Amino acid sequence: MPAFDLPHQELEQYRPDLEEPADFDEFWQSTLKEAGQPDPVVSAQPVRTGLRLTQTWDVTFRGFAGDPVRAWYSRPAGIREPLPAVVEYAGYGRGRGLPHERLTWVNAGYAHLLMDNRGQGDQYGNGGDTPDPHASAPGGPGPAVRGLLAPQDYHYRRLITDAVRAVAAVRALPGVDAARTAAVGNSQGGGLALAVAGLIPDLAAALVTAPFLCGIRRALDLTDASPYGEITAYLSVHRDAERAAYRTLSYMEGISFARRAQAPAHFGVGLRDSVCPPSGAYAAFNRYGELTGADPRKEIHAYAYNGHEGGDAVQVRRQLDWLATTLGVSPEPA
Repeated sequence: MPAFDLPHQELEQYRPDLEEPADFDEFWQSTLKEAGQPDPVVSAQPVRTGLRLTQTWDVTFRGFAGDPVRAWYSRPAGIREPLPAVVEYAGYGRGRGLPHERLTWVNAGYAHLLMDNRGQGDQYGNGGDTPDPHASAPGGPGPAVRGLLAPQDYHYRRLITDAVRAVAAVRALPGVDAARTAAVGNSQGGGLALAVAGLIPDLAAALVTAPFLCGIRRALDLTDASPYGEITAYLSVHRDAERAAYRTLSYMEGISFARRAQAPAHFGVGLRDSVCPPSGAYAAFNRYGELTGADPRKEIHAYAYNGHEGGDAVQVRRQLDWLATTLGVSPEPA
């Protein structure tokens, strides 16, 4: 894919105007209040994985509307003291898969919660285990357009709420240093991590790569790739739905969440990303924390010749180093 977005020099200064709903904060405060329950964890059952150096639990926690949401909770075997936690969010169309699939953060010495995506898991990977009982509102078959005509009905209102509740859940699990909890994700997961950073004031860190739902209007003009392409396909049939759709999407805009964030942040972006155009990531990065007065520490890494894969393992290596420094984790053994 050739470079198609703004030149890198312009991206570094890119701070677009934002059509933000006047009741954005009230909308999310009321949504999270409805979901908030004193005990987020329903159950945590140990599972056999065949891994001798990792312990894993099958966790169910209360998400949006108290719905049960599944997750894998893993930590290094044999370590009893509380560990800093990483809550990871999976990409679009993917579920939590199998418990042995994602071990990087556990091997780095963190407690790790991998949240299942409600109503997803059938497009790639190894499946999911969390249905979405509220997915009957008008919209298309894909998550990006389920309930698109009203913010109260939209799939991402529920998924973002689940993501916030996942942080509450990991903090309630044994063996977690609740004060050192980070949110991590790529693509859809990156958009969820960014939303969590904007909605949880005491989050310790956010690691955001190639985020979905950032600079949504511009992305819909630039790319037909899924998931944005699912929205344009829907609007190509439902020609009178554009105004309602854009209103709904304005409550899910990653730039708005970024403006409210306070946690230190680490971003990554491929400059040839045709799935989640880089201007969205840069807009979120450049406006990150602007409403909080906190001046959070932040950095972004751009990969000039990469697309949606971004820096791949190189980016993960940078994330590992940055998070260890940010959370005060002891360096790896020699």
